[in-house]
Amino acid sequence: RTAAAAGRFGKLWGRGHETFPLSTRRILSVSGPGSTKYLQGLVTCDLLSEPPTPREEYDVEEHAASVAKRAMEAQDANPPQMIGSEEREVRVRFDSRTRSACFLDHRGRIVTDALLWKRPIDDESPELPAPEADPIREEDEAEYLIDVAGDAADALLAHLKKYKLRKSKVKIGDRSEEVGVHAVYGTLNAEGTPPGYAAAMDPRHPSLGMRVLSVGTPADDLTPQQRTSNFQSMMSNFFPPAAGTYSVLRTLSGVAEGAELRGKTALECNQEFMGSVSFSKGCYLGQELTARSHHTGMIRKRILPVAIIDDRTEVPRPWILADMIQELGPDKLGENLFGTPEEGMIDVGLDLGDYVPPPLPRISAPGMGGIYSMLLGTAPTVLPPPAGAEGVEGPVAPEMEIEMETDLEQEEAARKLREAGEKLLARVSEHAVRGAKIIDEKDGKTIGQILSTSPAPGTTVVLAQMRMDRVGLAEGGAPWSRKNTIRIGDEKGGQSLRYLPYLPLWWPDIDRASGKAQIVEEDRREEEE
Repeated sequence: RTAAAAGRFGKLWGRGHETFPLSTRRILSVSGPGSTKYLQGLVTCDLLSEPPTPREEYDVEEHAASVAKRAMEAQDANPPQMIGSEEREVRVRFDSRTRSACFLDHRGRIVTDALLWKRPIDDESPELPAPEADPIREEDEAEYLIDVAGDAADALLAHLKKYKLRKSKVKIGDRSEEVGVHAVYGTLNAEGTPPGYAAAMDPRHPSLGMRVLSVGTPADDLTPQQRTSNFQSMMSNFFPPAAGTYSVLRTLSGVAEGAELRGKTALECNQEFMGSVSFSKGCYLGQELTARSHHTGMIRKRILPVAIIDDRTEVPRPWILADMIQELGPDKLGENLFGTPEEGMIDVGLDLGDYVPPPLPRISAPGMGGIYSMLLGTAPTVLPPPAGAEGVEGPVAPEMEIEMETDLEQEEAARKLREAGEKLLARVSEHAVRGAKIIDEKDGKTIGQILSTSPAPGTTVVLAQMRMDRVGLAEGGAPWSRKNTIRIGDEKGGQSLRYLPYLPLWWPDIDRASGKAQIVEEDRREEEE
């Protein structure tokens, strides 16, 4: 479900809430004198400066409308009225006491990612303090609540204890049984939190929802279970229960976490795109590989959301256009779509200006959900009852008989589509498991590896670490083709499969020479300063 547009942060998932079981999210704690200094040496983000604001989503509709406007102006027609960005933007407050981070081992490989919540340990209120009331100081007596994926919590706890000095006063613990973790979807307002709870928009990107911790207060005598029950009662009137939403949402959004990231580098996992990596802070564990990759290396692999279909399924339009862009290049795209005056075609005056179409589709999580409902035949279709049907008065006219036959044919086609979709879902769920390789049947080479445990529920979208040169995001490889055929893991036989990679809207433009975010001239000047 899709809620209202959220300014520069895309379209939100429909309203809902869920409480995470311990198998999904856990809370670790680092507290006491020197806790900030201790963590500063272990995390990739900079705890001594304000966290970066999440990257605004790429506005596909705005670019399309801009191109259409230029085409209309070229024909001296009345251009469509553009909605000013001031009207589209929605104010979102991001709390500086909540930030995303990665923990690396001594080789510079990821142990896990996490969300860090900072609060004074002597504060009677669990709410995050206002920035002006709590300046970040290195020796604050603060508690950091570490919101981490359940499958990586034990590894992180061992990692934290390993690097704690014997004489340190820092305390490390597991508060998973005491603190509940929740998410709320379909809102950008995390203010006005009631006593006993702490809330903030997801610091990686607000489209992932609002995060809530049920921490309690020193004065209450509620058990964690009672606080969770109270939270669910508060939410249900406006945000209905939506268990499992986060798993679908983050997969469709291209966000891997926890054990999915283990052993990878931070840049391969897009952590710099989500504000989890600082390239200006001092030394920390694993910094050398991260800094070297950023300043001198080329990123040859990145995590992408990838949809898998069989070769009998019609390739959706966004990937047909991507295939044309990669084959022809953006310069010849207009000619191929509309022809030229010499060919007897009308010159529509298509001028892309400075806009360069991306080599892969840019799709939001709600948008991908809509595409899948059509691909798998799960989009709701309600056919009105014809005249003469049971409960409907009047004879059946000849034209209505034709319509009834057409409706029955459409219903039968939809049924077959659903059956084919169910078989594809079962097949992909069986073989597209963590660690399975994606192999291009054309040359037998491995082009990617699946990281997610299983596809996003109800879809065949997986998170995979893909070779950038095989999806058109890096130089030196063959362009991605919509006619590709792949096999997954050790599967043999069966209908050939295709892979449809796409770019989350929060991704920046990629420099094909380096595999990193393109640096526009304004950013380059800021870096030099």
